Amino acid sequence: MLTVFGSVALDTIRTPDRILKNELGGAATYAAISASYFSKPGLIAVIGKDFPRKYYGILEQFVDMQGIVKKNGKTFRYDGSYDKTLSLRTTNKTELNVLKDFRPIVPERYRKSEFVYLANNDPAQNTKILKEFDKVKFSMCDTIEFWITTKRNDVIKMMGAVDSVVINDEEAKLLTKTHNLIKAAKKIMEWGTKYVIIKKGEHGSLLFFDDIVFPSPAFSMENIVDPTGAGDSFAGGMIGFLASKNDTKLSTIKEAAVYGNIMGSFAVEKYGVYGITRLGKDLIKNRFNYYRKMVRF
Repeated sequence: MLTVFGSVALDTIRTPDRILKNELGGAATYAAISASYFSKPGLIAVIGKDFPRKYYGILEQFVDMQGIVKKNGKTFRYDGSYDKTLSLRTTNKTELNVLKDFRPIVPERYRKSEFVYLANNDPAQNTKILKEFDKVKFSMCDTIEFWITTKRNDVIKMMGAVDSVVINDEEAKLLTKTHNLIKAAKKIMEWGTKYVIIKKGEHGSLLFFDDIVFPSPAFSMENIVDPTGAGDSFAGGMIGFLASKNDTKLSTIKEAAVYGNIMGSFAVEKYGVYGITRLGKDLIKNRFNYYRKMVRF
């Protein structure tokens, strides 16, 4: 089984072409929906009393909801703006709301999960919740600038507790205080994790293991409308694929990273979560096969 822990949010996203208000969002939302095309995940998250019923219904289609807690107060909110190239996002406002004092409990059924993804939550909380699982075969975490600048030591401890770290290139540089991604990956591996996947947005990803570097370019896209959640969709697709195979060989992890790229490519084609809520397994497989032709020479 796979469990995803992280934030479910109401997002306000401002792109040059459109402004979306109070859309379903959150790192765990994107990751769990993306993972569900390979292995149905349990989702541990908190929502407020204001969480729309229609969004609850969307989540129900893709994930096991036993780990969702509803509390008095407002749902976590995020407000961000993209520049005209859609490559630079500025955070306008973050309201933790019910997330601020959330003390997650792993449901009994989830404790047997062999695959665990810790989305970009409070790193100390992530490290703590990981210990509540009985026999984790492969764990993965992500982080963001907010935690790197406010809880750097906790981020480093978290990365030493998991098998794999997924992080974007700018945050990898910020965390490790280096401008070279190879040096950054080696530094993160020194802290204790085995694998480091550095996401490079429209340029794909780099997978590091020991002295191996496996680059996978992004799927070539002509129309990108909203990059929100692409990195979380990448991570969800990756760990969802691993859970479906119940395997952690390097060759499988490489293939999982490619599936991560594929899921990220779907996420950016539509606004909000709707790039990944209307897919079929055949569509994903076809894009994977096309990608394989694209990179073979």
